[in-house]
Amino acid sequence: MSTVEGPSESLSPEPAGPIPPTPPEVQPAPPRKRRWARWILVGVWVLGLGTAALTFAGLPDASPLAKENPKTTALIEQRAGEAREAGRKPRRRQQWVPLSAVSKPAVDAVLISEDASFYLHDGVDTVELARAVGQAVEKGELGRGASTLTQQLAKNLWLSTDRSLTRKLKELVLARRLEDALTKQRILTLYLNVVEWGNGVYGIEAGAREHFGVSASQLSVAQGAVLAAMLPSPRKRSPASGSRALWKHAHHVVDALKTYKRISAAQAESAHAEVDQLLGRAPADDGGGDDAEDDGP
Repeated sequence: MSTVEGPSESLSPEPAGPIPPTPPEVQPAPPRKRRWARWILVGVWVLGLGTAALTFAGLPDASPLAKENPKTTALIEQRAGEAREAGRKPRRRQQWVPLSAVSKPAVDAVLISEDASFYLHDGVDTVELARAVGQAVEKGELGRGASTLTQQLAKNLWLSTDRSLTRKLKELVLARRLEDALTKQRILTLYLNVVEWGNGVYGIEAGAREHFGVSASQLSVAQGAVLAAMLPSPRKRSPASGSRALWKHAHHVVDALKTYKRISAAQAESAHAEVDQLLGRAPADDGGGDDAEDDGP
């Protein structure tokens, strides 16, 4: 039997060019330097944990709110302090009502305007938060965007209105605590009863009576849309202010209610007409001066 012998040369291909010189062997750092590097990393880690502990130490427990309404809020106290500093007597108009005592169109308007994903997230909308962080990095400042309704409630209840990173981190932690301790319905009830709706006006019952002379249960689609449109800047966007931003936003809320199939096309048409009756038809351009948040929600 004959055998087929392969070539005796190596199967490795010949190099196409000169072989580069072998790089010098990297010498490990002396033991003392490695130990210092490890201690520095440990120190940074411990410092980070300590900073986080100090930041979040003493944050309030949300569980009592499951059965108790807060007697006051951080925002109410802040507004009272501002009034006293200005030599004015603090004004507080507030009347607690259950969620069942608020008209459904008004509830839908607030949810669609402020947090359309309220029933889907766990207190923090990560998609919106990532988008807002990108905008903050680009602009070099923290804005209002990406705050869920739960985050707004946490800020109103317990925090200041400054836009520091520390406050924002506390807001995120407290929002998760609220979601862990309370039902969505309870969170929504608390929000609607403490949110600011004008100078010294807190909660939707007081807002409805202050601006339209009706109870929250009687709010129409248009009235609910106007109240929802006030929330980005509640002390500047009153129905009596002639704000073009309020007018535009209220009409946008009505359109959104129709898009989300909360109202029919006929109801939307009627609501648009009522918004014009409440606010006047297309107020003069105010230059966007009331578009800025006035430390409301």
